[in-house]
Amino acid sequence: MSVVLVDGGGTNIGSVRYALQRLGVDAPLTTDAARIRAASHVILPGVGAAGPAMRRLADFDLVGTLRSLRQPVLGVCLGMQLLFEHSEEADTPCLGLIPAAVRQLPAAPGLRVPHMGWNRLLPRRAHALLAGLPDEAYAYFVHGYAAPPGPWALAGCRHGEDFSAIVQKENFYGMQFHPERSAAVGSLLLKNFLTL
Repeated sequence: MSVVLVDGGGTNIGSVRYALQRLGVDAPLTTDAARIRAASHVILPGVGAAGPAMRRLADFDLVGTLRSLRQPVLGVCLGMQLLFEHSEEADTPCLGLIPAAVRQLPAAPGLRVPHMGWNRLLPRRAHALLAGLPDEAYAYFVHGYAAPPGPWALAGCRHGEDFSAIVQKENFYGMQFHPERSAAVGSLLLKNFLTL
């Protein structure tokens, strides 16, 4: 197994790498297209804004590379949002791998936006990525934008409205929350990803 972390400039890269090391996997950070294409598993972490993240991927000529991958690819937090066609955040075209748009979470009385903290994962359909997930699984979220529910959703979540928490389309997967900060649940999901 050879796992790589795509250096999209996200601030959570170190914690994702450490979470993988706890699973016995050393995943180097790279912007090298050949190394990304040669990996058995690719992870695109991200914390920040959609516009700068997409510009960084374009600057390293990685947009076409990521779109063409056939091995399992996991987007984490902003990395998941980048898998979609478009983000409302600064009107940003994204990778276009999942046919929907990421939208800002609506504010409401008594509802904090951005969504920060622990929230329950609500499974939508069976998949190997969710194997062993407990019924009362909680994950740690930090985000102000979210992908809508749809056929790509393996699990959802609710914060004012329903949104996609875990997604899958073909070999592309995403987790809106931070598995690296989600204790045993996050560790289980990362381990499951590495078995795909």
